[in-house]
Amino acid sequence: MSVIYIVLPLAIVLAAAALLAFVRSARGGQFDDLDTPKYRMLDDDPPVKP
Repeated sequence: MSVIYIVLPLAIVLAAAALLAFVRSARGGQFDDLDTPKYRMLDDDPPVKP
């Protein structure tokens, strides 16, 4: 039963860290454009100049 005094606060801290990381990445624009990267591989590369 005494393990719950260690595990519960640890779980709360980890959940808060995950939520903070998600909010920070969402505000930073990480999830703004989800469609372009999958089409970017189909674009031709610019020609290489010798």
